[in-house]
Amino acid sequence: MQRPSVEEFAAMEKMPVVVVLDNVRSMQNVGAFFRTGDAFALEKLYLCGITATPPAKEIHKTALGAELTVAWEYSQHTIDVVERLKGEGYTVLAIEQVEGAVMLNDFRAEPEKRYALVFGNEAFGVDQLVVDRCDGSIEIPQVGTKHSINVSVSGGVVLWNFFCQIGIKS
Repeated sequence: MQRPSVEEFAAMEKMPVVVVLDNVRSMQNVGAFFRTGDAFALEKLYLCGITATPPAKEIHKTALGAELTVAWEYSQHTIDVVERLKGEGYTVLAIEQVEGAVMLNDFRAEPEKRYALVFGNEAFGVDQLVVDRCDGSIEIPQVGTKHSINVSVSGGVVLWNFFCQIGIKS
């Protein structure tokens, strides 16, 4: 397989999508977001609130080194990151089951836009104050009895959808 080096990955064009993790408590989930972010050339990962940051053994366990390739930043307050990204022209979308959410299979990403996707805490989801500041929300359709998907699995589903729709512009 042709894989870029760490240096080549850092220099290559990225998908115009960033992910914001709002108080994700599991370091394995954080690591999985790094690994998925590497797979789909995510622009950046924002780790907010109680979300753990590298270096951490449990993050590395699932990231497998992707914590060294995906750009990331920590902020104590998710709302500050959302406001900043909106000011930078990102369309900010909560990935959440809320009234008015667009089903993922109905959502059409626009290639000329930049997106920020907010994923929430494993038990409580995206904080309502954060949802209220977002430009909209996306829900993953589900037909099972649980009506929830692990946050890192949700990340893979949603990021794959965005990658299929807009990918890397070059």
